[in-house]
Amino acid sequence: MAYWLFKSEPSVWSWDDQVAKGDAGEEWDGVRNYQARNFMREMAVGDRGFFYHSQTEKAVVGIVEVCAAAHPDSTTDDERWECVDIKAVKPLPDPVTLDQIKAREDLAEMVLVKNSRLSVQPVTQAEWKIICEMGGA
Repeated sequence: MAYWLFKSEPSVWSWDDQVAKGDAGEEWDGVRNYQARNFMREMAVGDRGFFYHSQTEKAVVGIVEVCAAAHPDSTTDDERWECVDIKAVKPLPDPVTLDQIKAREDLAEMVLVKNSRLSVQPVTQAEWKIICEMGGA
Protein backbone atom coordinates (compact mmCIF):
# COMPACT_ATOMS: atom_id res chain seq x y z
CA MET A 1 0.00 0.00 0.00
CA ALA A 2 1.17 3.50 -0.84
CA TYR A 3 0.31 6.71 0.98
CA TRP A 4 -0.63 10.11 -0.42
CA LEU A 5 -1.83 13.57 0.49
CA PHE A 6 -4.72 15.33 -1.26
CA LYS A 7 -4.98 19.11 -0.81
CA SER A 8 -8.21 21.01 -1.15
CA GLU A 9 -9.42 24.49 -0.36
CA PRO A 10 -12.29 23.89 2.08
CA SER A 11 -14.33 26.65 0.43
CA VAL A 12 -14.22 24.61 -2.81
CA TRP A 13 -14.28 21.00 -1.52
CA SER A 14 -14.15 20.27 2.19
CA TRP A 15 -13.76 17.20 4.36
CA ASP A 16 -17.50 17.40 5.06
CA ASP A 17 -18.19 17.39 1.28
CA GLN A 18 -15.99 14.31 0.94
CA VAL A 19 -17.72 12.51 3.83
CA ALA A 20 -21.13 13.28 2.29
CA LYS A 21 -20.18 11.26 -0.81
CA GLY A 22 -20.09 8.07 1.29
CA ASP A 23 -18.58 4.82 0.05
CA ALA A 24 -19.12 5.81 -3.60
CA GLY A 25 -16.48 8.48 -3.17
CA GLU A 26 -15.79 11.27 -5.61
CA GLU A 27 -13.44 12.04 -8.46
CA TRP A 28 -10.38 14.05 -7.43
CA ASP A 29 -10.90 16.11 -10.55
CA GLY A 30 -9.63 19.41 -11.87
CA VAL A 31 -5.95 18.71 -11.26
CA ARG A 32 -3.95 20.42 -14.01
CA ASN A 33 -0.41 19.77 -12.87
CA TYR A 34 1.55 17.02 -14.62
CA GLN A 35 3.43 15.89 -11.53
CA ALA A 36 0.21 15.60 -9.49
CA ARG A 37 -1.48 13.77 -12.39
CA ASN A 38 1.44 11.35 -12.62
CA PHE A 39 1.18 10.61 -8.91
CA MET A 40 -2.50 9.75 -9.41
CA ARG A 41 -1.52 7.40 -12.23
CA GLU A 42 0.68 5.53 -9.71
CA MET A 43 -2.15 5.05 -7.22
CA ALA A 44 -3.89 1.73 -6.65
CA VAL A 45 -7.32 1.00 -5.25
CA GLY A 46 -6.90 0.66 -1.49
CA ASP A 47 -4.06 3.17 -1.17
CA ARG A 48 -4.60 5.58 1.72
CA GLY A 49 -4.24 9.33 1.79
CA PHE A 50 -4.46 12.33 4.03
CA PHE A 51 -7.16 14.90 3.28
CA TYR A 52 -5.57 18.32 3.76
CA HIS A 53 -7.42 21.61 4.07
CA SER A 54 -5.31 24.31 2.47
CA GLN A 55 -5.61 28.11 2.63
CA THR A 56 -6.67 29.27 6.10
CA GLU A 57 -6.73 26.01 8.10
CA LYS A 58 -3.63 24.37 6.61
CA ALA A 59 -4.16 21.04 8.36
CA VAL A 60 -4.52 17.31 7.75
CA VAL A 61 -8.13 16.71 8.79
CA GLY A 62 -8.93 13.18 7.65
CA ILE A 63 -7.98 9.91 6.02
CA VAL A 64 -9.23 8.85 2.59
CA GLU A 65 -8.89 5.75 0.46
CA VAL A 66 -8.47 5.46 -3.30
CA CYS A 67 -11.62 3.68 -4.51
CA ALA A 68 -11.09 3.92 -8.29
CA ALA A 69 -7.80 3.86 -10.20
CA ALA A 70 -6.76 6.62 -12.58
CA HIS A 71 -9.26 7.33 -15.34
CA PRO A 72 -10.12 10.29 -17.62
CA ASP A 73 -11.08 13.42 -15.68
CA SER A 74 -14.76 14.05 -16.40
CA THR A 75 -14.32 17.83 -16.10
CA THR A 76 -12.39 18.10 -19.37
CA ASP A 77 -12.26 16.65 -22.88
CA ASP A 78 -8.46 16.96 -22.84
CA GLU A 79 -7.11 13.41 -22.80
CA ARG A 80 -3.97 14.45 -20.92
CA TRP A 81 -5.83 14.79 -17.62
CA GLU A 82 -6.75 11.88 -15.41
CA CYS A 83 -7.88 11.50 -11.83
CA VAL A 84 -8.67 8.88 -9.19
CA ASP A 85 -11.75 8.56 -7.01
CA ILE A 86 -11.38 8.77 -3.25
CA LYS A 87 -13.69 8.09 -0.33
CA ALA A 88 -13.54 9.29 3.26
CA VAL A 89 -12.38 6.70 5.79
CA LYS A 90 -12.27 8.65 9.05
CA PRO A 91 -11.52 12.10 10.42
CA LEU A 92 -8.39 12.77 12.42
CA PRO A 93 -9.50 13.34 16.03
CA ASP A 94 -6.88 16.09 16.29
CA PRO A 95 -6.18 17.85 12.97
CA VAL A 96 -2.44 18.18 12.31
CA THR A 97 -1.44 21.65 11.17
CA LEU A 98 1.26 22.57 8.71
CA ASP A 99 3.03 24.45 11.51
CA GLN A 100 3.08 21.27 13.64
CA ILE A 101 4.47 19.31 10.69
CA LYS A 102 7.15 21.91 9.98
CA ALA A 103 8.16 21.88 13.66
CA ARG A 104 9.12 18.20 13.48
CA GLU A 105 12.65 17.44 12.35
CA ASP A 106 11.58 13.92 11.32
CA LEU A 107 9.10 15.47 8.82
CA ALA A 108 11.51 18.03 7.34
CA GLU A 109 11.82 16.11 4.05
CA MET A 110 8.06 15.68 3.57
CA VAL A 111 6.83 16.92 0.18
CA LEU A 112 4.25 19.09 1.98
CA VAL A 113 7.14 20.96 3.63
CA LYS A 114 9.36 21.11 0.54
CA ASN A 115 6.70 21.77 -2.14
CA SER A 116 3.58 22.97 -0.38
CA ARG A 117 1.83 24.03 -3.61
CA LEU A 118 1.56 20.51 -5.08
CA SER A 119 -2.08 19.39 -4.76
CA VAL A 120 -1.45 15.62 -4.86
CA GLN A 121 1.74 14.25 -3.36
CA PRO A 122 3.30 11.10 -1.96
CA VAL A 123 3.73 10.45 1.75
CA THR A 124 6.27 7.95 3.04
CA GLN A 125 5.25 5.14 5.38
CA ALA A 126 7.25 6.78 8.20
CA GLU A 127 5.58 10.17 7.60
CA TRP A 128 2.18 8.47 7.51
CA LYS A 129 2.78 6.81 10.88
CA ILE A 130 4.03 10.02 12.53
CA ILE A 131 1.11 12.15 11.33
CA CYS A 132 -1.44 9.48 12.29
CA GLU A 133 0.07 9.42 15.79
CA MET A 134 0.05 13.23 15.97
CA GLY A 135 -3.61 13.27 14.91
CA GLY A 136 -4.73 10.55 17.30
CA ALA A 137 -5.61 8.06 14.57
